Amino acid sequence: MPIGIRPINDFAFKKTFGSPGNHLALISLLNAILELPQPIIQVTIENPYQIQDFQDDKLSILDIKATDQTGAIYGIEMQLSICSSLIQRIVFYGCEIYAGQLQSGEDYSLLMPVFSICLIDGVLWRDSKKVHHAFGLTDLESGRKLTKTLEIHTIELGRYNSQGQDLATASPLDCWLYWLLHAHEYDSEELMQLFPQEAILQATQTITQIAKMTEDKTMYDAREKAIRDQQWALKASRKDGREEGLIEGEIKGEIKGEIKGKIQGKIEMIRMLQEILNLPLSTDSEFDGKTLEELQAQTMNLQNHLRNRGVS
Repeated sequence: MPIGIRPINDFAFKKTFGSPGNHLALISLLNAILELPQPIIQVTIENPYQIQDFQDDKLSILDIKATDQTGAIYGIEMQLSICSSLIQRIVFYGCEIYAGQLQSGEDYSLLMPVFSICLIDGVLWRDSKKVHHAFGLTDLESGRKLTKTLEIHTIELGRYNSQGQDLATASPLDCWLYWLLHAHEYDSEELMQLFPQEAILQATQTITQIAKMTEDKTMYDAREKAIRDQQWALKASRKDGREEGLIEGEIKGEIKGEIKGKIQGKIEMIRMLQEILNLPLSTDSEFDGKTLEELQAQTMNLQNHLRNRGVS
């Protein structure tokens, strides 16, 4: 029977990679994504998983923050919905982690490198086929990089295509992405045979425990419902926005058409009055850019001229 626990569920993700005893899983995932010159060998989780955080609904950002043996800082989160300002949000939180290192009066030399990682259940850039994007501070002309400052990484799970993937020879990142997206489809034994690596075995054991433990499974189910409700609300909002846009467009179109019709009527009236008064007929270019009010004023002047001629 399949495990049925999706690792990208924010509760499952936080417990898998944010539990104090799951250092191997977190280290392996970070190394697979970042491929640093000096691999991470030790991490300290700064905001470890605690079930009461979910019970009290205190976590507005369900991320994981950790430091390695050199003092470098890692922020990693699972993003399950894509909003219009997601890029700005990712940059903001990366900068917030970097700036948040110092207290008032402390020396800037104390700042350590920050790696902000966002795994996205979807596609962020439609014009790219890359799953992993890495951003740093780089001079546009020379290419010079401000190293050991801030890096932002995005992983688009919606872009990852696992079909035909030979997991026996796959890269560590490919293995993790496949596990994140498909672990829930396998039973525990199958998954452990498919991924015998110690770090992924640790992660598999965690989601297996979630499926078996009543309190964890209840919390997982609650988060799944919350995720579905959030995605439904987002889709409904977008649909309503499109419908409102269509209605607004129709109204604006009707108003624009009505105004255009009135302008054309005034132009015809002006030319008719000019003809009656034996005046030169205005050309189309002379009417260009004139508002309805201006044409109305011109019409009244011609009408007054016609009335005055009749009196004389």
